[in-house]
Amino acid sequence: MIAGLTVAIVALPLSMAIAIASGVTPDKGLFTAIIGGFIVSALGGSRFQIGGPAGAFIVLVAATVDRHGVDGLILATLMSGAFLIVTGYLRLGTYIKFIPYPVTVGFTAGIAVIIFASQLKELFGLNLAGKEPGDLLPKLVALGEAAGTVNFAAGAISLLTIGVITALKRWRPSWPGMLIAVCLASVAAALFGLPVETLGTRFGGIPRSLPVPALPAFTPELALAVLPNAISFALLGAIESLLSAVVADGMTGRRHRSNCELVAQGFANIGSALFGGICVTGTIARTATNVRAGAYSPISGMLHSAFLLVFMLVAAPLASYIPLAALAGVLAIVAWNMIEKEAFRALIRSSRGDAVVLLVTFALVIFRDLTEGIVVGFALGAILFIDRMAKSVALEAHEPFAVDDVADAANGDHTDYNVRTATDPDTVVYRLTGAFFFGAASTVGTILDRIADQRRNFILDCSAVPLLDSTAANVIEASARKAERAGVRFFITGTSPSVRRMLRAHGVRPPHVAYAATIEDAKALLRSSAPGKSRQK
Repeated sequence: MIAGLTVAIVALPLSMAIAIASGVTPDKGLFTAIIGGFIVSALGGSRFQIGGPAGAFIVLVAATVDRHGVDGLILATLMSGAFLIVTGYLRLGTYIKFIPYPVTVGFTAGIAVIIFASQLKELFGLNLAGKEPGDLLPKLVALGEAAGTVNFAAGAISLLTIGVITALKRWRPSWPGMLIAVCLASVAAALFGLPVETLGTRFGGIPRSLPVPALPAFTPELALAVLPNAISFALLGAIESLLSAVVADGMTGRRHRSNCELVAQGFANIGSALFGGICVTGTIARTATNVRAGAYSPISGMLHSAFLLVFMLVAAPLASYIPLAALAGVLAIVAWNMIEKEAFRALIRSSRGDAVVLLVTFALVIFRDLTEGIVVGFALGAILFIDRMAKSVALEAHEPFAVDDVADAANGDHTDYNVRTATDPDTVVYRLTGAFFFGAASTVGTILDRIADQRRNFILDCSAVPLLDSTAANVIEASARKAERAGVRFFITGTSPSVRRMLRAHGVRPPHVAYAATIEDAKALLRSSAPGKSRQK
């Protein structure tokens, strides 16, 4: 209950802010979080997933409303739900993992930039001469032309909101910073009579009850027109939801069921559409909040929806006083947090190929189209992988079908079998063989998570790994952090200079792990060093 209440407090202002930024009324964001969020938690494949409206959908939803109206948006949402159900039952969710890590980082960062740019008008209270353009560059031009209409009261409210959220995150991270900031901004605007737009002045507030469920308006022509939007919703919803579930896995050590999660997301989108809501997906920030608040079952997610319903029924009249500039400040913080800054820097430093994939995806999302960014980024990632695999091929002399048996000690780097090593109760040794890239990262990550906390010492031998990409490095980094939390000493042995450079670029470095030349060297360090010292080797 405490976890559900905590998430509901975070979701309340965020759901309304995302809905407004998407070009619909704030109540649709609440309907989405209440109905869609409940279904995601009740049926989903992750214990901790929190569903609702997400910032990643703002651009797509706003474009759909602009072209096809709210009726077209709701129909596209329902259709995307059907696509997600089919995707889950066909077990295609397994293939979402093949999207390379640089693509997801560049995609998320690009969306964050677009979200921030979409809030500049409300942050500064600007009055545009015409309709705000959707594309980034025309939008910035229009906003620059309207710079003379800045509302300093709105700017002050925005700064107050951002400042309070930032300060509370630093000094009181357990407090609901977004809700406190929005409440303070609303009180300040009301007390001082500031000339700023509020939910009441623009939208007339929010209703005090859920609407009666109804099928959206349907015609074959409208369905055909919104089909590309529905496919985009389904693709983005699948990626965002499974990415959120992976984040929850990393925080808790559990494993989600990807196809079950997609089916739940499909039913959630259908349910949201029937109640007039917008697209539903797993939300990373609210899911992480759910985990940190102590959730351990889907009940917390269902209660989060119930608490949101209570808030709407009880406090709806108060919502009329919320300044739009305050909600814009909330979304500005959300956009900043969406950018995985450490991962972005690591990918830029790790290799030229990963940097190209990252930057191309980032640029296409900002200046072209979200779907185009994903498709081109994935294609570049595949080309990069093929290039790396081609460079890793070695030409060997002809060998007969069956070669003569040789002693272990004479067989390359192999050593004699040691029964004490195999039965050591404190140490487990695993060897990776072959190219470790994004296609195998999910499978290997599952195995590493299962065995990384079973012994006091874990040795991962990478002497037979010719290449390793950023997605694989990110998987090993997550396993190392999990082992560290469990008090397990994690050794990596046999890495080539290029593999070690990639690992270090992604944070796989002391004190989380220790490096050794061979398995025997790692064992020697374990025998000769105290636990506290061996981690610093």
